[in-house]
Amino acid sequence: MPVFAVERDLKGITMDQLADAQRRAIASSKKFSQPGKNVRYIRSTFIPGEERSMCLFEAPDASTVEDVNRDAAIPYKRVIEALDLTP
Repeated sequence: MPVFAVERDLKGITMDQLADAQRRAIASSKKFSQPGKNVRYIRSTFIPGEERSMCLFEAPDASTVEDVNRDAAIPYKRVIEALDLTP
């Protein structure tokens, strides 16, 4: 299944808010998977010095990932196809 990176600018976010956003992303992915869209949250990387984040999702297409993030109420700049090179 394709992997998509979600790029976020998170100016002023606290660590508690970041943890809450991650929980919402995971919950929304699970919710969307139940009707058969097969979405999986993989992980996030936060860059504190730039207040930016990249989150990885497996999904059939970018629009499904956008739907998951809108449902979770997490702002994002863009969703792009990516390669997860985890060994």
